[in-house]
Amino acid sequence: MKKIYYIISMAIGTVISFGSCSDYLDSDYLFQDRLTVEDVFKNEDYSREWLANTYYYLGHGYLSDVCSKEWIPFNFADDMYFGDRTDAYKMWKNGEYSEEGTLGTSSDSGSNISNVTSNVWTDAYKGIRQASIFIQNIYMNEEMSLQEIATTKAEARFLRAYFYWHLLRLFGPVPILPEEGIDYTLEYDEVAMPRNTYEECADFIASELVLAAKDLPLKQDQLGSARPSRGAALALRAKVLLFAASPLANGKAGSLVSELVDDQGRQLLSGTYDESKWARAAAAARDVMEMGVYDLYTAGVRTDSVSGYPPTITPPVTSENQEFANKNWPNGWKDIDPVESYRTIFNGSISLYGNIELIFTRGQNVDLGMDRMVIHQLPVQGSGNNTHGLTMKQCDAYYMSDGTDVPGKDREIGRGDGSARLTGYVGSDAASLEQYKPLRANVSLQFANREPRFYASVAYNGAWWYLLNETLESKRNQQVFYYRGAASGYSNGTAWLRTGIGIMKYIHPEDTYLNQTTGNIIPKTEPAIRYAEMLLTYAEALNELTGNHSVASWDGSKTYTLSRNVDEMKKGIHPVRIRAGLPDYTAAVYSSQDDLRAKLKRERQVEFMGEGHRYFDLRRWMDAQVEESLPIYGYNVYATVEQRDIFHTPIVVTSLPTTFSKKMWFWPLSQTELKRNKRLTQNPGWTYGD
Repeated sequence: MKKIYYIISMAIGTVISFGSCSDYLDSDYLFQDRLTVEDVFKNEDYSREWLANTYYYLGHGYLSDVCSKEWIPFNFADDMYFGDRTDAYKMWKNGEYSEEGTLGTSSDSGSNISNVTSNVWTDAYKGIRQASIFIQNIYMNEEMSLQEIATTKAEARFLRAYFYWHLLRLFGPVPILPEEGIDYTLEYDEVAMPRNTYEECADFIASELVLAAKDLPLKQDQLGSARPSRGAALALRAKVLLFAASPLANGKAGSLVSELVDDQGRQLLSGTYDESKWARAAAAARDVMEMGVYDLYTAGVRTDSVSGYPPTITPPVTSENQEFANKNWPNGWKDIDPVESYRTIFNGSISLYGNIELIFTRGQNVDLGMDRMVIHQLPVQGSGNNTHGLTMKQCDAYYMSDGTDVPGKDREIGRGDGSARLTGYVGSDAASLEQYKPLRANVSLQFANREPRFYASVAYNGAWWYLLNETLESKRNQQVFYYRGAASGYSNGTAWLRTGIGIMKYIHPEDTYLNQTTGNIIPKTEPAIRYAEMLLTYAEALNELTGNHSVASWDGSKTYTLSRNVDEMKKGIHPVRIRAGLPDYTAAVYSSQDDLRAKLKRERQVEFMGEGHRYFDLRRWMDAQVEESLPIYGYNVYATVEQRDIFHTPIVVTSLPTTFSKKMWFWPLSQTELKRNKRLTQNPGWTYGD
């Protein structure tokens, strides 16, 4: 059994590094102290410590799903931007990073946006190695019950699949290490490994997650809330299969198909479209839906005002939405608060265990995690960095409260219906009568009557910030404007929003960052996978079907008959729209595959803003080349309050450049790794080095 450790260690060393002692895993000391594999895995404490160190890598910042740019910049696409870190954002958007993944400069004090390639690759494969050793050896444990052995082995299998998922999503196809490891007695070139195909990687991950699901509990208890459950395994499987069905991996990648090959010239992306992949993705999402364990989180109607929690803003009743406005949840929104239902998921108001929508999360076990997002979103008045903001395109993506487009939507980039943006502002009388709730006096009517998710997510010019934990009472409960000369407006430093549009999502009324030293941020739970994603995955996958497909459930207990059935698609769309206080799409939209596809893409853009989806969605849809090349518009932040009409006339934000090239479909493989493993091949557009 000792050989297993060295075999797997050697396999990882081949792919990653023959690192120094400083690169050893925390649990490697068990071997350095002359404990054998049998000694480690026969002992319950040592075995659990080994598994805990496997979890460590998933909580490391480089393998985050949702985070600030402190570690990785993949939460910033055409929707969000950051304005600090000197020229790091410019380098990011222009693709000015090297094959070693370096982004930013040495003057970026405190920045970890560097060596993304080597760190993501190395951490993921270290986690794979750690999990593989556990899977191979936990059967020897003499102090754990058979059930405990099966459960912990399933956890390790889930973690290994998650590491592979991170690699596949970012780098494209990667080498899948043999389950039994590689014989370390072979010559160096003999243990070099080529990349597997995208389809092989996705199928392997999906099959591993089925094995994990069989032995994972239906639901974790409160102490295990950040550990995977059966639903987490099945939900991750649905994510993987959705990506495998999408155009990038399913015959629609154009020239990338012939350019992304292994060392033998084998194409790593499929050049043949296969509709059945969409059916597999739909079935995988339905597996989660039919568990009956998860639901969208909703908050009840609030009639009284409590500091930080205003009364419910009831969406207007129109001819288009009256069937939802007059019914209780889940058939309507009459008895829920759409704004609070959405913002509560993210801002720390409810516990991890109390959130029925979260399917998988690392909890708060992420380096420089959610709190760093909030610190960079808080305005200067909240002692925040005031540097994370939204683009005009993202601001326009939110609907009006009746489900129509905002006037002037995407006008500047030549899209939309050609209408003009609204002019005028909320007057003092209208404000006192709460005519445009939640807008206060002097706020542009461009922000009036927007859908509930807008008010839970967007810090528009003149938005109300509670800042209840500020030490000075004068700094609590105030409007924040971004005009030049205002506290959070344009300045000679970095603490200003380049588009004049901030981010309210993740902000709790009590969040503040006192004096940049004494932080007081309500702990947040990372929304890695939530039920809304499964619902929209189901609808998206069904929409792509043109025929009937029969697909077995994950455990083979039933067979789904899947087609582009409107009633079934509504099962995925209805709940998300109703929870948001919006009417469902029209029959005309449902009748058109193209129109519904466009609507679903927009729904994901709005629903998952700031959750690490947009960057990867644009790539799997093959939309990045267009969407990420469009100029970024925002408000004219150089205008003062006396020039408020000029401020609210969108302009191109030249300090936020944007472009897209072939090399940006996939992240580059490190030249160092390419030299270590002679059979690895580089992604299109990147170089091999010397």
